[in-house]
Amino acid sequence: MKEVLQDLSFAEITKLAEEYGEKKFRATQLYRGLMQGRAISEISDLSKAFKEKLLERFEDRPVVIEQVWRASDGTEKYLFRLSDGNLIEGVLMSYKYGNTQCVSTQVGCRMNCAFCASGLAGLIRNLTSGEILSQILVVNAAHGGTLEKRAVTNIVLMGSGEPLDNYDNTLAFLRNVTAEGGIGVSARNISLSTCGLVPNMYRLAEEGLPINLTVSLHSPDDEERKRIMPVANAYSIADILKACEYYFEKTGRRYIFEYSLIAGENSDREHAEKLISILKGKPCHVNLIRLNEVKEKNLQGISEKEAYRFLGLLERGGLSATLRRQIGSDIGGACGQLRAGYLAETEKKN
Repeated sequence: MKEVLQDLSFAEITKLAEEYGEKKFRATQLYRGLMQGRAISEISDLSKAFKEKLLERFEDRPVVIEQVWRASDGTEKYLFRLSDGNLIEGVLMSYKYGNTQCVSTQVGCRMNCAFCASGLAGLIRNLTSGEILSQILVVNAAHGGTLEKRAVTNIVLMGSGEPLDNYDNTLAFLRNVTAEGGIGVSARNISLSTCGLVPNMYRLAEEGLPINLTVSLHSPDDEERKRIMPVANAYSIADILKACEYYFEKTGRRYIFEYSLIAGENSDREHAEKLISILKGKPCHVNLIRLNEVKEKNLQGISEKEAYRFLGLLERGGLSATLRRQIGSDIGGACGQLRAGYLAETEKKN
């Protein structure tokens, strides 16, 4: 596998071009071409000789769109193929304020949460920062977006993988995707979701990037949380809350808790009251999710009526909370479902 040119910042690409004997404006042309979602071979204002030198070392197109599924609600689910043949997923969701793209940070995942399909085969490998970025670049280009008028306006790191388990590459991606002169997404329009890797939550707070921090909580009780999220054996809810408070102190950004409503597990009045008791008065928001069921995991979601009842309990208890619109369920909207299904079908054919 060759290197990924999209891993590099503009300053690093400028230095690289100079090493190849090219003038500085060629670096600008190269960088803009990459940020427009083009393969190296497609950047027409570069000389053939320069491109050939680059292609000896770098992947021409590190991420390609393998397949697209479109849901009845307009959500698009992408299956991307990496240059080593691995597959990852992404989602493009349309809202009144723009288009939000959900990106993956790893091939697979080692967190093994009970409700998630991403970890069914474990962690295969980390994505490079340029592979994470390229998911945005190719979808933006596919929708006619430019650097001046992006089709992708918001980003959530909530696809396959745990972003803070791939910390260095995730951080490099965040710096490159927010850089001026590139695709230039505002840090305030980016959300990172973690299952609660507390030490790296503290590290992220120190980086000077005011992104939105989202934590997968899914239970207000440590022992119950251990049943559905193995990471809870290492970090308690109290540990997570302290790290969130530190993040708020350093960034001024309120934090968000994801809470998947699972039948018979975490969605009754008792759980709502306990959630209120641990979160009331904190600068946070609770994002309730009706579970996108994964057949391999044997967990069931709850009805819309029950979900709104739980939401009402939280709101009357003084919490800021919303119920996320259920999107993409008719195309396997939960993380990892499309990849797992696609691989299973491919194995059958072979």
